[in-house]
Amino acid sequence: MSNTTSTNPSKPNKKRKTNPNPETNFLINLQSCTKSKDLTTAISLYESAHSQNLRLSLHHFNALLYLCSDSATDPSSKDSALRHGFRVFDQMLSNNVIPNEASVTSVARLAASKNDGDYAFVLIKRMNNEFNVVPRLRTYDPALFCFCENLEAEKAYEVEEHMGLMGLSLEQQEIAALLKVSAETGRVEKVYQYLQKLRSTVRCVNEETGKIIEDWFSGQKVNGVSCDLGLVKNAVLKNGGGWHGLGWIGQGKWVVKRGSVDESGKCCSCGDQLACVDIDDAETERFAQSVAALAMEREVKANFSEFQDWLEKNANYEAIVDGANIGLYQQNFTEGGFSVPQLDAVVKKLYERSGNKWPLVILHNKRLRSLWENPSHRNLVEEWNEKGVLYMTPHGSNDDWYWLYAAVKLRCLLVTNDEMRDHIFELLGSNFFLKWKERHQVHYTFVKGNLKLQMPPPYSSVIQESEKGSWHVPILVKGNSSQTWLCITRPNVCESRDEAQ
Repeated sequence: MSNTTSTNPSKPNKKRKTNPNPETNFLINLQSCTKSKDLTTAISLYESAHSQNLRLSLHHFNALLYLCSDSATDPSSKDSALRHGFRVFDQMLSNNVIPNEASVTSVARLAASKNDGDYAFVLIKRMNNEFNVVPRLRTYDPALFCFCENLEAEKAYEVEEHMGLMGLSLEQQEIAALLKVSAETGRVEKVYQYLQKLRSTVRCVNEETGKIIEDWFSGQKVNGVSCDLGLVKNAVLKNGGGWHGLGWIGQGKWVVKRGSVDESGKCCSCGDQLACVDIDDAETERFAQSVAALAMEREVKANFSEFQDWLEKNANYEAIVDGANIGLYQQNFTEGGFSVPQLDAVVKKLYERSGNKWPLVILHNKRLRSLWENPSHRNLVEEWNEKGVLYMTPHGSNDDWYWLYAAVKLRCLLVTNDEMRDHIFELLGSNFFLKWKERHQVHYTFVKGNLKLQMPPPYSSVIQESEKGSWHVPILVKGNSSQTWLCITRPNVCESRDEAQ
C-alpha cells in the first residue's frame, strides 16, 4: 500500500496573502491616526516615510493635511499642526504631486487658523490658475470667515465676487457672515443687499442669523428713500409678492419684536398681513419656456404649438384641472374606473369659488372619447364642451405637459395630487419649484364622496419686506414647535402709509 499523499487536481491552490507594500501600510496607519486624531504619531510616521524615500501619493498628503487642519482647532496642538501642515504642503508641491480641492481646503483652513485670510484666498486663486483646482464653497469659507471676523469687509466682498465667478451660490452661513461684517462696519446698503440674498436663499433663518438681524435693526436709525406708493406696489406685484427690493423706505428708529403669525397670516405684533409669495415675472416666463421646450422634445411639436396658440386666445382661466388624476382618484378596486362624479364635483366647486368662472380640464382624447360614448356621461361632457371647460390632448401625448404649462403660463391654480417629482428633477431647482407649487397647487380629497379642496396657504413662511418698508423674518428656534417671527417696523412710516391707502 502506497504512502504517497494524493492531491485533487480539480481544486485550485489558494492564493497566498501578499503583504501590503510600505506605501500602503503608511496610508493605512495614517488613516488610523486621522480617526483617532493622533497628530504626533502621524507626523512620526511621515518622518519615517520621508527618510525611507517612500513614494507618497495624493492620498498620503491629503490625509496628513486634513489631520493637521483638524488639529489646528485644538489650542494644545495648534502650533505643531501649523508648523507641520505647511511643511507637508511644501513637500507635496516639491514632489510634483498635484493638489486637489481637498488639499487646498485643508491648507486654507490652516491659514485661517493663524488668522491669515490673505494666504488662504491667494492660495485658492493660485491653485485654480496653476493646477485648475475647482474650489467649492468649503474651500472659500476659511478666507471669507477670517476676513469677516477681522472686519475686513472689502476683502470679504472680494472673496464673494470670486465665488460668483466660479459659479458658486452662497448659503445661509456665508450670507450671515457677510451681513454681520456689513452691519458692524456701518455699510447699510450692503446690509440691505444681504438681507435680500438671505430672503431669496432660505425660507427660515436659524437662531444665529436671527440674532444678527435682530441686533442690527435694534441699534439702527437708517434714513431710507422716499418712494411713491404706486411704484412700490408695482414692484411687489412684479416680484411675485413679499418684497420690493427698492431699498430702505422711510425714516426713524426701528421697533423690533419677537412674536407670532396667526393662521390667516396676520402678524400678532403689528397687525400686518403677510403675503403668499410667488415666483417673479422673469422666473415665471423662464419656467413656462422651460416646460414648453421640454414638452416639444417629447411631444409632437405641432400638437403642443397648437395648444400654446389656443391658450393665448383663451387665457381667462383661473384654475387648471388634471382631469385624469381626479377621475382615477381612489379607483383601484374591482368596480373602479374613471369617476366622472368626482371630476364634476371639482369643476362645480371651482366654479362656485371663483365667482362663476369655469376651470379648464385637461383630458387625453382617448379618455374623453370613452366618456362621450357612454350615454350616462354624454350630456355632461357636451355641457363642459359648450362652456369651454375641456381641452383634449391628442393621441400619443402626455397630458402632464399640457396642464403644467397652462398653470404656469396663466399663473393660475392647478388642481392635482400629482407631486410632479419627475418635472422638478428635469426642470428647475427644488427650491424654485417648491415656491411655485406652494402658491399654485390645490390638493384634494374625497371623504365618503364629499370633496375637500386644500387651497394654497394664505401666507408664505419666508422673509418678507412689505410695501411700508417693514420686515418679517421667520426664525427656526430649536426645541420650539411653533415658529417665532421677528417683526421689524417703523411705526411713523406704517401709520402715514396706512393713511395714504
